[in-house]
Amino acid sequence: MTLVSEEPALYRVADAVRVLNLSRTVVYELIRAGRLRTVHEGRACRIPASAIREYVSLLEQEAGAGR
Repeated sequence: MTLVSEEPALYRVADAVRVLNLSRTVVYELIRAGRLRTVHEGRACRIPASAIREYVSLLEQEAGAGR
């Protein structure tokens, strides 16, 4: 029996904008800066769910380092 997660494996940029509660411009800036990882299938740019979790973890680490 295989359990399927309700979380998508890959997000479109518009979906990542909604999940991260950031603007489209900021998400593209994060991608360009290498802070948010993407994968490509043909011309389609997708953001892995793991990359979103890694980015949130990075933010938490940076917040903890500032204390």
